[in-house]
Amino acid sequence: MLLYPGLTFLDLVGPQTVLSIFGKTMLLWKSLDPVRTESGNTVNPTTTFDECTDALDVLFVPGGYGTNDAMQDEEILAFLKRAGTSARYITSVCSGSILLGMAGLLDGYKAATHWACYGALAETGAIPVHERVVIDRNRITGGGVTAGIDFGLKLLAELCDEKAAQTAQLIVEYDPAPPFSAGTPDRATPEVVDAAKLLLGTMDNDMIGTLRTRR
Repeated sequence: MLLYPGLTFLDLVGPQTVLSIFGKTMLLWKSLDPVRTESGNTVNPTTTFDECTDALDVLFVPGGYGTNDAMQDEEILAFLKRAGTSARYITSVCSGSILLGMAGLLDGYKAATHWACYGALAETGAIPVHERVVIDRNRITGGGVTAGIDFGLKLLAELCDEKAAQTAQLIVEYDPAPPFSAGTPDRATPEVVDAAKLLLGTMDNDMIGTLRTRR
């Protein structure tokens, strides 16, 4: 599981919580120095890029406000390209799919991302699909933030079986019943959509600009 400054904490810990029930996860970064998430939490890496020499069962990339900076980091891109050549599954949640695309790992693949980032996803050469989880061959991608739990359960079913995934679902008591029906742009009111876009800022356009100038 890739770390980088400015990642969304829930993008990481949602899938990690599900997957760690039946297996071991590694938190990968350039060094073992703590990495600060966009919400101010710090995460301690367990393994450096240089130490990660074996083929991975799963290469996972979270999203976050730090994605655009990560897209311009040659060490991150080099690691993703190297790990992606041998990983059994290449995966992401939220805007992590754009970082995979920047590394050339989603060309021609159907993929999901955060609802506000589909422009950048299309720019990578991926085929955007508006679903919580998209599986295309060995690429498994999740939508925005909370879709990471759905993603983790789908991935666990692929790695183990549906019984394991259902067991994990029960252990984490994943039975969502949101108090409001504003979880997608289609369901939210126009006023709520506008407020969300204002808070999200220019993230999609910034990533499109990076893709056009550096890829």
